[in-house]
Amino acid sequence: MEKRILRRSIEGDASALQVYHPLLQRVFLARNITHPEEVNKDLSSLPAFDKLAGMDIAVKRLVSAIKEQQHILIVGDFDADGATSTAVAVRALRSFGAKRVDYLVPNRFEYGYGLTPEIVSVASKRHADVIVTVDNGIASHAGVDKATALNIDVIVTDHHLPPETLPKALAIVNPNQKNDPFPGKNLAGVGVIFYVMLALRAHLKEEGWFEEVGLKCPKMASLLDYVALGTVADVVPLDKNNRILVHHGLRRIRAGLASPGVQALIIAARRQADKLKASDLAYGLAPRLNAAGRLEDMSYGIACLLADDLKVALDMADRLNRLNIERRALETQMGQEAFDILDTLDMEDIKNVGICLYDESWHQGIIGLVASRVKEKLHRPVIAFSKVSDHELKGSARSVKGIHIRDILDCIATKNPGLIIKFGGHAMAAGLSLPVSHYEKFHKVFVEEIAKRISLDQLQNVIETDGPLDGSDFTLANAQALRDAGPWGQGFPEPLFDGIFRLIDQRIVGERHLKMVLQPKESLIYVDAIAFNVNLQEWPNYNCDELHLVYRLDINHFRDQRRLQLLVEEMFQTVQVCCT
Repeated sequence: MEKRILRRSIEGDASALQVYHPLLQRVFLARNITHPEEVNKDLSSLPAFDKLAGMDIAVKRLVSAIKEQQHILIVGDFDADGATSTAVAVRALRSFGAKRVDYLVPNRFEYGYGLTPEIVSVASKRHADVIVTVDNGIASHAGVDKATALNIDVIVTDHHLPPETLPKALAIVNPNQKNDPFPGKNLAGVGVIFYVMLALRAHLKEEGWFEEVGLKCPKMASLLDYVALGTVADVVPLDKNNRILVHHGLRRIRAGLASPGVQALIIAARRQADKLKASDLAYGLAPRLNAAGRLEDMSYGIACLLADDLKVALDMADRLNRLNIERRALETQMGQEAFDILDTLDMEDIKNVGICLYDESWHQGIIGLVASRVKEKLHRPVIAFSKVSDHELKGSARSVKGIHIRDILDCIATKNPGLIIKFGGHAMAAGLSLPVSHYEKFHKVFVEEIAKRISLDQLQNVIETDGPLDGSDFTLANAQALRDAGPWGQGFPEPLFDGIFRLIDQRIVGERHLKMVLQPKESLIYVDAIAFNVNLQEWPNYNCDELHLVYRLDINHFRDQRRLQLLVEEMFQTVQVCCT
């Protein structure tokens, strides 16, 4: 599919942004930022925790549990957000003086997602007095009912979109509840439980609890490395609230203040802690943590995060690294099998505006990654299914901008009672289960619902950029300014530019990376650039002397020297360009 460059429009009044370099003004305006306060990253700018509905009841119950030394059981999820959420809850509660705190993560292959009745049975055998769900629970009606019947109080902390009817938990803290006044609707699960722990500490401090038991009042900033990792890993939009949390988590990591578990993951991912960026969390640390939940048991990943000794954490991170290598091999194999299926389809056929793929041999922990791969290639909603029993399929869905995949599933379930066993998720990603016998019908109605909502523009392979740069913009100072303006990520995309360059020099380094010297068109300067993992059958290309590139301004650190370098994302000899 031919790629098209779409340049972001630059609109709005920049008068309040005059404190910034013109390049930053342009980047901010293209992201609808018109005032410095919108990019203020002070912790004091975070919304108050008491704006979250359900907080008072949750805090009061946890206060009594701590004072009476009741057993508090954290029930997490098997992804990186769930793992970091669990770590935040356990570390915070222990630092508050709770002596009976434990965690339980459903094994996805045995129990499935959320607070199921089966997990509540396990919790009961552990003599739990209070269950706190993190990153799950908002749709766990049966599990909450069973816990209530067993006299176990349930506090749900979650960020997933709630169903019409909420479970009858003692308290629910979720910014996406109807009429919840909290402004940060994009919190990840780890952000929600961090806010709960902030409120709990404030209450205990006000009551003089820490002096009473001889504890130093804990500093909650010590948990921000977990919060940053979980927020970025869950690909939630980096609105102002989330940018503040991620920014300060990254600052602590760069300052050498990360927990031993996070330090170990950084080392396993071969990243430099003092130069860590949000993208390093997303593509370096998160996959290694997620590998535990995808292939084995996320309890191992949580144990790594909670390790107090770096050597112990490094041993655990090494095992996570090996699991990640296994995960990559499975993902490559399944991805190729998916593309083989796609080769038999006509992508111009309206029946294929929404894609369902199924192979009974596929690993259920990897289907989400397969769906992502196919979605990135075809630019349309995709659901990949695996067989989890003789009677049930599990699906993982990924969507495109403008198609709310969780709402699509909700619509299908409403119109076709009994077709789907259960579902949940967000706008861009969701999960579901359905009977094996319902697959063909589901595929049909899924395509029908997508066809009603999707436009031809949404099927285009579009690369959004911030347009071209002038020769004077290619400076180390600008690269540093853009880096400092982050964290960048979902909903607040890292600046990506495009333009035409003369290709002065080219050579392969590190087996598959193309190192180049470029000259921007109509400029006399030269800049270094690198494109990773190029096709060696196409590059080097000594017949090519001019390229249209899509790139980022970056800084190359080599032998204590810092030089401007372009990170090339795409290389074209011809390309269609348009503006929004």
